[in-house]
Amino acid sequence: MKSNPICLLHKISLRFKAAALLVVAAVFSMSADDLKQEFNPVETGVTSLSIAPDARGASMGDLGAATDPDVNSQYWNPSKYAFAYSQAAVSLSYTPWLRKLVNDIFLANLAGYWKIGSGDNQAVSASLRYFSLGEVTSNGIDGVTSSLNPYEMAFDVGYSRKLSEKFSMGIVFRYIYSDLGYNTSDVGDNSTGASAFSADISGYFTTYPIIGQNECQWSWGWHISNIGSKVAYDNGNNPAFLPTNLRLGTSFMFPLADYHTLAIGLDFNKLLVPTRPRQQDYTDADGQEDLAAYQRALQDWQDMSPITGIFKSFSDAPGGMKEELREISYSLGAEYSYNQQFFVRAGYYHESQYKGNRQYFGFGAGFALNIVRLDASYMLATAQTSPLDQTLRFTLTFDMDGLKDLFGRRR
Repeated sequence: MKSNPICLLHKISLRFKAAALLVVAAVFSMSADDLKQEFNPVETGVTSLSIAPDARGASMGDLGAATDPDVNSQYWNPSKYAFAYSQAAVSLSYTPWLRKLVNDIFLANLAGYWKIGSGDNQAVSASLRYFSLGEVTSNGIDGVTSSLNPYEMAFDVGYSRKLSEKFSMGIVFRYIYSDLGYNTSDVGDNSTGASAFSADISGYFTTYPIIGQNECQWSWGWHISNIGSKVAYDNGNNPAFLPTNLRLGTSFMFPLADYHTLAIGLDFNKLLVPTRPRQQDYTDADGQEDLAAYQRALQDWQDMSPITGIFKSFSDAPGGMKEELREISYSLGAEYSYNQQFFVRAGYYHESQYKGNRQYFGFGAGFALNIVRLDASYMLATAQTSPLDQTLRFTLTFDMDGLKDLFGRRR
């Protein structure tokens, strides 16, 4: 069966664009034409790679560069695994996505790690994420209706190691596949998706200062993710940059009383992706739009290598340094823990209104019992029109050390 690729791509893209249009509408409603003129978010491909997969990090406002290590550190900062308390763990997370728009988009994530070697100073890790765009109906050229299920997925493996008692580094290699599910056999091409490869590099430093009579924990972390090739569907004619991201963060944990601790964290994020040229930014001496100059700039942007794009991303915004600073988002969050068994979390995420206007609070809780821990989070957007409002996440974690001890006792 042959499908009309143009029609189908349009339907699939509506699932992305619907959310974007709501966000843009919220932005434009806040002020006049100057806001509309300066609204210029950074564009990337495979945007699902930027969605936080687990409930713990999401409940603290998408925070995780320097928080205490857990099984989902693969996304936030994989170098933390070298400091993990348990020898091994695995988790499964599920996020119904954009439920205010549709009811069949979701993100599922499976992650795990294993401490290896003697000395307890290194670990291997892996994760698999699957982002489903739900069901899309296509009207074929021959008039027959068919249903497709576009999706994006990524599989990665990592290695982390302590380089000293207080510092570790990690590296991750990732395979990415994005399938919009359309068939272009009517133009002699049976390919349905696009592949890409990327790598992450990260570092984590932690120390234990004594304040008063209490031992605290102060940690710092950095993580550069998705350094890799471009992704393109149209035989390479329309390549898109991966969402290469720089995350910097710090976290401070201190005891409140016996068995009671509180951790406060702060993360900063910046996409290391060059800004796509806008036609309105290119004018001639008479103040008229210079289409030729715009086309040259657009071609240069399309031909730019990902590595060159990383360096250009710090200085290519049309609005200069003022706009570059707008590209930095931040997360501020806290986590209360009772005996590492009961957790309450809250946080806030802020992105400039000119760069996407994602601004929301996160709330969540967790409960651990023997080998199992269950975490949940809830997102509350500051704008009621935001499609991210009321997003739920769930994470189920299994501690392999606890499982081993459990079977050992039964023997």
